[in-house]
Amino acid sequence: MKTSEIFDALLENLKVGDTAAAVASRRDEITKALNKDFRAKDGCTDYKLMVGSYGRHTAVKGVSDLDMIFILPPGLRSDYANDTGPRRILNRVRDDLKTRYPNTDIRVDQCVVRVQFTSNAFKFEVQPAFENDDGSFDYPDTVAKDWKLTKPRDEISATKECNDRTSTNMRHLARMARAWKNANGVNMGGLLIDTLVHKFFSQTDDYNSAGTGSFDHMARDFFKFLKDEPNKLYYLALGSNQRVKVKARFQPKAQKAYNKALEAIGNEGKAAANKKWREVFGTSVPLAKSEASQAFRDTEQFIEDRYPVDITESVDIDCEVTQSGWRPTRLREMLRTRAPLKADKSLKFIVTGCSVEPPYTLKWKVLNRGPEAERRNMVRGQIVDASRPNTRVEHSDFRGDHVVECFVVKDGVVVARDRIDVPISNTRGT
Repeated sequence: MKTSEIFDALLENLKVGDTAAAVASRRDEITKALNKDFRAKDGCTDYKLMVGSYGRHTAVKGVSDLDMIFILPPGLRSDYANDTGPRRILNRVRDDLKTRYPNTDIRVDQCVVRVQFTSNAFKFEVQPAFENDDGSFDYPDTVAKDWKLTKPRDEISATKECNDRTSTNMRHLARMARAWKNANGVNMGGLLIDTLVHKFFSQTDDYNSAGTGSFDHMARDFFKFLKDEPNKLYYLALGSNQRVKVKARFQPKAQKAYNKALEAIGNEGKAAANKKWREVFGTSVPLAKSEASQAFRDTEQFIEDRYPVDITESVDIDCEVTQSGWRPTRLREMLRTRAPLKADKSLKFIVTGCSVEPPYTLKWKVLNRGPEAERRNMVRGQIVDASRPNTRVEHSDFRGDHVVECFVVKDGVVVARDRIDVPISNTRGT
């Protein structure tokens, strides 16, 4: 496939699509329920603003966290001005929505009312706020027991300005960055992604008029920009200049993406290019037609076909490598020191860290790769359950650059994922 065909297909597959109608329906239902109480108006869908990635039009298919502001009547401001005001206004919004959705999980979460729908896995975070004369908002914070300032309209305007200046490439790259984040378990918030994309375009005009035929180089240069960024605790958000937290280091995974982008560019026009871009951006990148028919049975399954993927948390996995009579060794340490992993070893894959609040479900995927796996017709790659809590037990058997992935599913959405390469250097008996 040509480069333009790969990226045209990627962008098409990342579109929110039919989800937009369901989001609009939920948004309007929530707004009606709140206006019925706060303004005594039945059926009124005014006084709302979608913010976050969805409001900036940088969201992708599978988006589950949806942020909206409900604009409060200005005449109520003095009623909620004291230190109990933030809690009281959020409780009132929560109670209104519980009346509308009696069987839905609805709770106050510091600055928002979180509404967790189960039928379509949407999580709406509803933030009641008073609008100021300059278009900013004051929102409640139950921890600070005060009202704080937010400027989402400035962030939306900055996104639009950059998008117009770059011939829509700002939003294209922001969506591609989200695909990379979701495919590789990069714990980055949407506002941080858009801020970094905005910063990238502020430092170069090479891609202001670029078509999809140049998106391979744009992606390469963006990942180079990310990997070279210094470690920071926060960035100043595009438009608003408000602090946006860096939840975890993104530079190491950006380095890997940069290396894969170089390999993909080096294989332009070959099936290997599609496969490398797929490793960067996930299953939204189509495989080349030559990959469609193989001599072996392709049993690989993809988590994206089972659940929405919206990475907002982190999980880390490692593997205990043991053999009778030998001391256990950690696989990541072996990879770091380039110690060979041979066949006939017991492999216990374990979760070494997870930021997701329980309860959640773990899923695993063991994918055998290489000529030996194909010859034996043992590619595997099915999505499976844990062998026991936080653990998946396997056995090294034959040569190949195999992969094990772990997925954390919370409220029907994959919110964290990690993978580890398992390069077995020989086949049993050789």
